[in-house]
Amino acid sequence: MNEATRQVEYEQMLLGRYLHLHKSKGRRKDSTLDRSAYILLSRIRMQGPMSIGQLCDAFGLDASTLNRQTAAAMRAGLIERIPDPDGGMARKFRITAEGEQRLDDEREGIVHSLDRIMADWADEDIAAFADYLKRFNTDIERLDGRPWPRP
Repeated sequence: MNEATRQVEYEQMLLGRYLHLHKSKGRRKDSTLDRSAYILLSRIRMQGPMSIGQLCDAFGLDASTLNRQTAAAMRAGLIERIPDPDGGMARKFRITAEGEQRLDDEREGIVHSLDRIMADWADEDIAAFADYLKRFNTDIERLDGRPWPRP
């Protein structure tokens, strides 16, 4: 392991700490979604309606976990259960208009927070950081075998 990899490990540890502190102190004041709903809605928006089985495969989680998450999202009016648009047997989950709006609001709030954090960064530095994060994430996805759809 070289020194640069050790630095990545250390900075990743700090990032995890900051995210945990942010979560334990409460989300942003204008936050409307918890982390699992945010990720669930993001995936369904990118991929279209998905069954529990597809969500399990996509996230690498068991059905009981996804059943709890989708039930909570349905109670909140964020997703709805529909017949498979492709004619399959399994029912699928589709994001609702309320879910779309709340996802957009949450994403805008997060982007605003990131803008504040990186206010003194040059645009080129932000773009380079985004490229490195994408590369890092796609390599994790490649090793895990679960690529995330991207725009």
